[in-house]
Amino acid sequence: MNKFDEESENIAGVYSISKKIFSDERGYLERLFCATELQCWANRPIAQINRTFTAKKGTLRGLHFQYAPYAEAKLISCLNGRVLDIALDVRKGSGTFGHIFTIELNSELRNSVLLPEGIAHGFKTLTDNVEMLYLHSQPYSKNMEGGVNILDTKLGLKLENSDPIISARDIKLPFLDEIKAIDL
Repeated sequence: MNKFDEESENIAGVYSISKKIFSDERGYLERLFCATELQCWANRPIAQINRTFTAKKGTLRGLHFQYAPYAEAKLISCLNGRVLDIALDVRKGSGTFGHIFTIELNSELRNSVLLPEGIAHGFKTLTDNVEMLYLHSQPYSKNMEGGVNILDTKLGLKLENSDPIISARDIKLPFLDEIKAIDL
């Protein structure tokens, strides 16, 4: 029995994932990843696993991506708290270039999202003390990193925060119309 339900979203290759939880009087089992059951991962390698912690509600992170040959797929889960997770298509020639997909990732729902290569990622914390888990298909390369400013009004994000917590690095990221699209 497959332990994942995968639903394709409005950007090609983006999938929202819900997990089947198995529980009894002792507790529960939650499978976070399985190469043979998670079809949308499509036999990609797992090159890196990262865990992040964000202390304050209203914090913005992203939107980050890597250029080829380090363009990466990401499988993202929220281990504690809730986030508005944001995906932006930055693939050159994509029919959905510039399109946004958002989903609330929630530790109580135990849901995840898969972002394919060429998708920029970021999030807004909806609670304090958020922990996120990322599986990456490629290792991080500082020389190949890119990003789009999450505050770019042309993205149409409704972040509802007049004074967001955002890093100095992320606030300086270019707007979508200033970046070089990812050529995969």
